[in-house]
Parts: sequence; structure tokens; C-alpha cells
Amino acid sequence: MLVFFICVLLFFIFVYKFLTAYGDFTLMSKKQPKREEIEDKVVWITGASRGIGEILAKQLASLGAKLIISARNEVELNRVRTQLKGKHAPDEVKILPLDLSSGEDSLRIAVEKAESFFPDSGVDYMIHNAAFERPKTSILDVTEEGLKATFDVNVFGTITLTKLLTPFMLKRGHGHFVVMSSAAGKTPAPGQAVYSASKYALNGYFHTLRSELCQKGIRVTVVCPGPIETSNNAGSKVPSEKRVSSEKCVELTIIAATHGLKEAWISYQPVLAVMYLVQYMPSVGYWLMDKVGKNRVEAAEKKGNTYSLSLLFGKKKAP
Repeated sequence: MLVFFICVLLFFIFVYKFLTAYGDFTLMSKKQPKREEIEDKVVWITGASRGIGEILAKQLASLGAKLIISARNEVELNRVRTQLKGKHAPDEVKILPLDLSSGEDSLRIAVEKAESFFPDSGVDYMIHNAAFERPKTSILDVTEEGLKATFDVNVFGTITLTKLLTPFMLKRGHGHFVVMSSAAGKTPAPGQAVYSASKYALNGYFHTLRSELCQKGIRVTVVCPGPIETSNNAGSKVPSEKRVSSEKCVELTIIAATHGLKEAWISYQPVLAVMYLVQYMPSVGYWLMDKVGKNRVEAAEKKGNTYSLSLLFGKKKAP
């Protein structure tokens, strides 16, 4: 009887932990970042002029990292630099304007500059944060221009930058890529077909990169956030749309990277549950998303909650 009671208690504790989770269980078991993995290391961040990238710069600077911050807008990068505080900030923070869609020759020059900023060490961490995302739309409304713009930044530019930087890391015998992917790279994302495809592509590329080069000192952490509260959606009036804060997302990303996690999921429910279903019970997970798909696109068109459980049911048809 005692054993039964303990089992029931443990079950309810597990259910409570799962319902209130903000990330996968492996990630949640790691409470603090390992400062020694960041302090005095050179960290290059793309998309650092705002949002998640800006917060990454602030938190990493406070942990004593040597930073290289990149984005297209140099004025905004200078604004971010002035706000950084830490052992090497703001005076030692390097600004490197960068357009991921500018082509291989331009990206090669950027890599060479990044490697020259701290010649004694080179780039230790490359955080691929820059991304291109359009408003949610039906898969039939995707344009060639939107497809090309998304893949130029999210896939081609990111992969090219990685290909150019990796030889420098291999020569030193170590390097760590941290990839800001998305829950849309793990599950179907109705209304975001092209964005989702770009994130699936990133996940496949970087997990393969790690498999090929991990024995030569190359590490990869793929981070898959669900809905995150950013400056673009702060103050949203959409009811019941619960988002992880940008600060929490960044904190968890740094924890995942410094603990050497290969992949990390960051989200509240119900997105986290869908990720688990698609990963471990794909038939159920895909069935669930098939039920949600049309309703989610319609909710997006009306600026409604695109993460609500009510999407399973939709509106009742008139008699």
C-alpha cells in the first residue's frame, strides 16, 4: 500500500512538473550556467542589434565573455555596445556589421575580421541568432521572394558562415556553434511553412556537422524555443497567449551551451507537449497538428491566439 501511495505521489509530481515546465527535462535539470565556460572566451553573436541577440550580448558580457556583435544596422550595434557591462565590456566589445545574404566572398571577409579581433584565441563560440521570419500565412500564399529571403538568411548565409569559420576552429582543436533554431524546426508550424522548413534544414545540417566533427573538438548546441515574448510582441492583447520571456530564453540558452547540451527545447505548454509527442509518438503528434492546422492559419489572419488548445476544436458550424 505504501509503495502504491509513493508511486501515485510521484506520478502527480511528474504531471505537475510537466504542466508547469518551461523547457525539456534535461535542460531544466541544469540550474545555472557554467561561468568558467564563458569567461574570457570569444563569443560572436549574429542578429545582436535587438531582441534575443541583444539580450544574449548583455548576459554574456556580464559573465565575462569577449564579444563580437554583428547585424546589418551598425548604429544599433553601437547602441547595444554602450549598454553592455562586464569584465571586457563595453570597451573591448567588437562591432562587425554583417548581412548574411551578402554572399560567400563578403562572409569570408567577415570571418577573417572576426578571427583577427582577438588573435590570441580566435572565435570560441559562434551564436547563430540572426533569422528572417515573415507574418504567418497560408502555405498557398508563399511567394518566391519570401522563400528566397528566408532561406538566404536562415539557411544559406548561416551555413556558409559556418563553413568558413569551422577550419579556424579545427586548427585550434575546439569551437562551439550555438544555433537559435525553433520549435517550428521540430514540429509542423501551420502558417509558417517556409520558416519551419528553414529551421528543419538548420537542425539537420548542424546535428550532422556535430556528428562529423565532434571528435575533432567541434561542439554544437541547437536551441528550439517556442513562443517567446520579444519587443515585437510585448504587450500583446491576445488572450491566454503565454510566452517565455526573452531574458529567460537567453538564460536557458546559455545554460544549455555551457553544459554542452546537444539540443534544448524552451517553451511553456501546450507547445512543449506537442514537441514531445512529435519526437516520441509521431503518429499522435502529427494527427494533433493536422487537427490544428487550418484553425491556426485562420487565427493568425485574425490576430488571435495561435497557441491555444481551443484550436483543436475550431468554431462550430452553423446548422
